[in-house]
Amino acid sequence: MRLYPLFFRAAFSWMDPERAHTIGFRLIRLAHSAGAGALLRRVTAPDASLRTQALGLSFPSPFGLAAGFDKEGHGIEALFDLGFGCVEVGTITGSAQPGNPRPRLFRLVEDRAVINRMGFNNDGAAAVGPRISAAQRSLQRSLGASRPVVGVNIGKTKTVELDDAVEDYLKSTRLLAPNADYLVVNVSSPNTPGLRLLQSVDTLRPLLKAVGETADSVARRHVPLLVKIAPDLSDEDIDDVARLALELKLDGVIATNTTISRDGLKSDADKVASCGAGGLSGAPLKQRSLEVLRRLRAAVGDSLTLVAVGGVETAEDVQERLDAGATLVQGYTAFLYEGPFWAARINRELARSRKAAAV
Repeated sequence: MRLYPLFFRAAFSWMDPERAHTIGFRLIRLAHSAGAGALLRRVTAPDASLRTQALGLSFPSPFGLAAGFDKEGHGIEALFDLGFGCVEVGTITGSAQPGNPRPRLFRLVEDRAVINRMGFNNDGAAAVGPRISAAQRSLQRSLGASRPVVGVNIGKTKTVELDDAVEDYLKSTRLLAPNADYLVVNVSSPNTPGLRLLQSVDTLRPLLKAVGETADSVARRHVPLLVKIAPDLSDEDIDDVARLALELKLDGVIATNTTISRDGLKSDADKVASCGAGGLSGAPLKQRSLEVLRRLRAAVGDSLTLVAVGGVETAEDVQERLDAGATLVQGYTAFLYEGPFWAARINRELARSRKAAAV
């Protein structure tokens, strides 16, 4: 019997979700700063059979932590102590911003889901960049070539008009690309007004082209560039994004962000309505995210790295995404319900399945 679900119900289920997240993340960082990191890594380190080559990088595991958990680069090393093959930091904006008013994070426990309207709350690229750089140097010293991968996810500052969005993304790019193993352009959060309008091909093309050129220039190397899309795009729009990604020679696509849909939920309708606007993540997103992944893979063939995220809870979910065409898989919402050893458990089960299949 796993103990964390019992601990979650006793310690966190009654608490404001954002406060619970803050406390939980602080405890993870405290364990690392107290010197438990090396000990934890002995238990949680992914098996060598899980090492995955993608984006010109070597990932200790195909399973990583999606953007949103560590928005400001405060706990990169501590999160790697838990077994993630990658941590994607962000979303980070060109200027610091407080995000939307609280409450802005809501649990739907019956659905194993979360609704959030955080609004890209973060300290801004100028403050986060040095934290990422320091974490990268420390990881390189302690783990060398086997270190996990640090991705950086950038978005639009809320107060910046859409007409000025490209320059705002470039501000973040100049400050963050030199320390990013890969860079993600987030145009798919529902919590920044108008942001999803940038997913149209006509506006997305100049944005991605400018970010890619600037990232490579300031980093003095090729920085793998991906775009993160919403599950709410029509199939035709998904095909358009796929064609654009091929045209611009992007390195990959992340599918998908949160959804504005509330279809098929088990939770009481009045409770869902009381949460208000925001992006839904977690188990209810699984089927649509899988559909988007399969459509993208059919459209791009083997030309791009596809990163699957949305409704991933178990090793079986991860393997299903890999079988459907993903090279890498990310999770986030289930981390809140499954606890700190979630990634290590998934890695163990993936490795066990691979070894069994090889016999």
